[in-house]
Amino acid sequence: MQELGIGEVVRRSGVPASTLRYYEERGLIGSVGRRGLTRVFDQGVFQRLALISVGRAAGFTLEEIAVMFAPDGSPRLDRAVLTSKADELDATIRRLTVMRDGLRHAASCPAPTHMECPKFRRLLERLTG
Repeated sequence: MQELGIGEVVRRSGVPASTLRYYEERGLIGSVGRRGLTRVFDQGVFQRLALISVGRAAGFTLEEIAVMFAPDGSPRLDRAVLTSKADELDATIRRLTVMRDGLRHAASCPAPTHMECPKFRRLLERLTG
């Protein structure tokens, strides 16, 4: 098993050393030892970092992501939790789609003012009501 210094993990993953140390403190990743004063990691750290990145992009908190790893660091994904997050993302996508469409309409609406545009007023009501 090839051990990689923290600098090599930073270079290959693009994740800053401070973030790696923070993830290690939180139990999201683990070094396999030290080479002098330098932390060393196994190749599996890249898979764990990728899962953390995907989890963060999907809107999971670090606490929620931590639960997605077994004590040995292997993925332990709860399908119900993933389905619930996908449902949340669907709702966000619908809300953002309405907002995007309303903004595009407002940008080209021929009404004298935006507040005189019925479609724009419906958008405001939908987003605030």
